[in-house]
Amino acid sequence: MVQNNDIVVGKKLTSEQIDDLLNVLETRFHQNMHRHDSMEWKLIEERFKKHPEKLWSLHGMKQTGGEPDVVGYDNKDDVYIFNDCVKESPKGRRSVCYDREALEKRKKHKPANSAIDMAKAMGVDMLTEEEYYALQQLETVDTKTSTWVKTPTDIREKGGAIFCDTRYGRVFTYHNGAESYYGSRGFRASLKI
Repeated sequence: MVQNNDIVVGKKLTSEQIDDLLNVLETRFHQNMHRHDSMEWKLIEERFKKHPEKLWSLHGMKQTGGEPDVVGYDNKDDVYIFNDCVKESPKGRRSVCYDREALEKRKKHKPANSAIDMAKAMGVDMLTEEEYYALQQLETVDTKTSTWVKTPTDIREKGGAIFCDTRYGRVFTYHNGAESYYGSRGFRASLKI
């Protein structure tokens, strides 16, 4: 598995990597039609032909354990939305603090990276709290782990950050210092194509 600081945007995939990725995505798409019951794979595949650069980001999501899949279509912006649908927070994106500022403030036991920096390097967005709750309507995720979500500016300016998980059959939102990190907390990515 790719380590969380090994992802670089802009690299090209080999034709073998592209074929493997497309096979994985198509299989996952067909096995999980409840996430996108009115969509057709051939239309999504056509979108990849128009935006091949997005395959690198999806590859990064896959390599870090994210299991990307289509979870929606935005009519207004004419984009398909891919989210990490893996059961627990992606293994290759755990043990990270929230952002660069938090990483730089840590004096001892610094993590290798931050969630915001990793997302930027992968060319993806972190889920918002609303997107996280919407994902939970499709799949029950994070019953043993937790996920950093985009934090509102007023909370972040006070040194905090928010994360979500599922416990006792409910989805919860919590707060923590942005510099904190745990082996069971990572982040989920979103990519629009």
